[in-house]
Amino acid sequence: MNNFLRTRRVRWIAGISLVMVMTLGLYSFNDDKRNFEVVKNLDIFYTLFREVNSYYVDETNPEKLITDGINNMLESLDPYTTYIPESDMEDFRFMTTGEYAGIGSLISKRGEHVVIAEPYENFPAAEAGLKAGDKILEIDGKNMVGKNTPDVSDMLKGSANTSLKIKVERPGEKKPINIELERKKISINPVPYYGMVNDETGIIQLNNFTQDCSREIEKAFLDLRDKQGAKSIVLDLRANPGGLLDEAVKIVNLFVPSGSEVVSTRGKVKQWDKTYKAMRQPIDTVMPLAVLISRGSASASEIVSGALQDLDRAVVLGQRSFGKGLVQTTRNLSYNAKLKVTTAKYYIPSGRCIQALDYTHRDEDGAVGLVADSLISEYKTLNGRSVFDGGGISPDIKIKSPKYANVTFALVVQSMIFDYATEFVLKNKTIAAPEDFVIAEGDYNEFIEFVKAKEDFRYESLSQEKLKELVKTAKREGYYEKAEEDFTAMEEILKLDVEKDMRQFEDEIKELMVMEIAKRYYYQKGAIKASLQNDIELEEAKKLLKDMGQYDGLLDGTVASHAGDRPSRDKKS
Repeated sequence: MNNFLRTRRVRWIAGISLVMVMTLGLYSFNDDKRNFEVVKNLDIFYTLFREVNSYYVDETNPEKLITDGINNMLESLDPYTTYIPESDMEDFRFMTTGEYAGIGSLISKRGEHVVIAEPYENFPAAEAGLKAGDKILEIDGKNMVGKNTPDVSDMLKGSANTSLKIKVERPGEKKPINIELERKKISINPVPYYGMVNDETGIIQLNNFTQDCSREIEKAFLDLRDKQGAKSIVLDLRANPGGLLDEAVKIVNLFVPSGSEVVSTRGKVKQWDKTYKAMRQPIDTVMPLAVLISRGSASASEIVSGALQDLDRAVVLGQRSFGKGLVQTTRNLSYNAKLKVTTAKYYIPSGRCIQALDYTHRDEDGAVGLVADSLISEYKTLNGRSVFDGGGISPDIKIKSPKYANVTFALVVQSMIFDYATEFVLKNKTIAAPEDFVIAEGDYNEFIEFVKAKEDFRYESLSQEKLKELVKTAKREGYYEKAEEDFTAMEEILKLDVEKDMRQFEDEIKELMVMEIAKRYYYQKGAIKASLQNDIELEEAKKLLKDMGQYDGLLDGTVASHAGDRPSRDKKS
């Protein structure tokens, strides 16, 4: 007991000493009111934590308390300022480099099991024979049933060139299968696919702005232009969340003259402000470019699409981008932890910042609103076209994004399409090439019966959701009792009919089925090839690149575009 008290006393003295050192350090730097408030609140936080840790009725977890406190504090600033403990460093490195050591497979939780969702082509999982739909029972003799996805992921990862044994339950097999494989360094190519989409146009898809992704874009472009005869290129940045700013600058540099300004950053620490310019000779400044963006295109994706738009180097198609105009810098902390902190806003060549959400001025309930109308300004591209700040990148050609029906969404979320694809593979050893593969009517009928047989398949139509809201309002206002029979009749009319809904939305459901099944035979590239066959946005880009009159007119301002539309002021939270 004496040792215990002595240890606590030492910790208490150490804590007081730490606060004193911080106090003296801060005061010696600048003895003003702000720094006094910092020191005072640090002292309050430390003493509060000490009291809770000492006297709370139940045992506390000090590390969790502190981590939760840190995360809640940072969350009040913006979603991008985050604390990265040492235990999460592998995930952080993967986000920035696209590399990790493991088996090369996507996994997901299904009931009590974690299953192989997608083995990556040419990596250990696929080469060892693991298949989508395999349920992981054991790893190195340890039971994985009931484990969460992160727990299983940690077991699958490890040092390169180390072996592991996996026991899986495979649909169609009577006994579990034991598979031995070796972990390898997994490097995910940020360009999952490039190729020709017609005789003259090529497409390059970029998923993330990881380290050296600009080299992959350059390699793909040169192959398409010099070896496959591309006369125009579509750069697909849809749903690309961004990544490394330097890589975005390098990608823009591939297509604009040396010395062109690409982006600048401005923040509180003025000596960190920087203007990024194209530093090398480009590979092509004349080939027609179309850039596809979506609501999920953010950060570095917006630098590339916005800079190419501001410099009138490419026509942008799709939906207005996310609007993340904030720059993060990684700072080292004690015990190998890191802080990813927002340090600046970025400004693309026209001078506009495309930040959409105003995290500085929150509502009383903490909700974040869009940048106010009064703060939105007009800017000009190199050719004098009007563009606006305050709300992401507005495409030159707007294309309404497809919205899936509730039944389609439910089929994906509840893994109906995934499970059917697993059974389809058991019955079909081969299929047509992904660009030619279609779902036969007999197979679709079989899928409908497959779904109808699943008693746990549940969903609501949009009409049912709206009717529920109306019923709640009517009850609250006292009208429900007067029209109860009418409401009941309407509920009966809107009663779900799975087969009817699957017939009504057959085309969109079949598209998703084609992609999932093609992936089983041809991996990710096969799924992408299949998806491009009915891609509305790609078709619009192809049509544009065949019409040089419209293309040039959009860039020189003689043809009206949507890029000069003021951002929508819909409320967000």
